[in-house]
Amino acid sequence: MEPGLLAKANRGILYVDEVNLLDDHLVDVLLDSAASGWNTVEREGISIRHPARFVLVGSGNPEEGELRPQLLDRFGMHAEIRTVKEPALRVQIVEQRSEFDQEPQAFLEKYQAQQQDLQQRLVQAQTLLRSVSIDYDLRVQVSQVCAELDVDGLRGDIVTNRAAKALAAFEGRTTVTPDDIRRVIVLCLRHRLRKDPLESIDSGYKVEKTFNRIFGMETAEESNGATSARTK
Repeated sequence: MEPGLLAKANRGILYVDEVNLLDDHLVDVLLDSAASGWNTVEREGISIRHPARFVLVGSGNPEEGELRPQLLDRFGMHAEIRTVKEPALRVQIVEQRSEFDQEPQAFLEKYQAQQQDLQQRLVQAQTLLRSVSIDYDLRVQVSQVCAELDVDGLRGDIVTNRAAKALAAFEGRTTVTPDDIRRVIVLCLRHRLRKDPLESIDSGYKVEKTFNRIFGMETAEESNGATSARTK
């Protein structure tokens, strides 16, 4: 018996490329391990159980197939990656890629200082995280957003609170602000609104609208719309 991927990923990160194309039996194994923190291997009369606690990270193209809701719910946050539209930024990306292809080592050394600064910020944030607090009223408002959006379970509440605290720690603060919550709540909730497996993931508009109303943060567009309605 040799340790597999789930054993090696224990207390670490399990990255799955094209996660939406996984076979059903692999999805079932991931679900069981993610829920219990243990993986059971049974082969020809042998049963072995080992710890498998990991952070699940996945990527995929939604056009090739959606994730099962049970597995999608196991991802704390969901980010939508789109192609850059700004011409100047596209040129910059192409030039950096060409620079890397020509001199990989020189390219890495050029950005080494920035990478080290980022690593140091992450280490400091991990240390500071224990001291970060979020007011009770803010926690109630987060749960109110989840309740009004009919988010199943409590994982949405938990992840939103954790993400907001992590963001505050990363920026060197010990108190969560409503703006911290605003910056993470769409990532934490948008993929939890899908009730039908055939539906597509919400763009985030519903989450933003509900958050703005409960937290009293009107966007400029909403404010202008309200002013226009009063004028009429």
